Amino acid sequence: MTLRDYKEKRMEDPEFTQAYNEVQPEMNLIRAMIDARISQNLTQKELSERTGIAQTEISKLENGTRNPSIKLLQRLADGMDMVLNVTFTPKKAIGK
Repeated sequence: MTLRDYKEKRMEDPEFTQAYNEVQPEMNLIRAMIDARISQNLTQKELSERTGIAQTEISKLENGTRNPSIKLLQRLADGMDMVLNVTFTPKKAIGK
């Protein structure tokens, strides 16, 4: 069974689906931070040096054990020479 198959099967359970949907915004943010850093070919240490944010803090952000403030996200974006964008998308547009 593939991971995709397993997820589809688990999504048949309403409690699992609810829990999955509750963590999606956090997971999307984490994935966006990691993808942005990797797209710049930066290690956590290099990003730390650019932003003044401790590498341990960047690690905590990326593994989901620390929630970032908008100010912290802006510092990360600046350190990667990127623009921070936050969007609100209607649930119907993403198939919920």
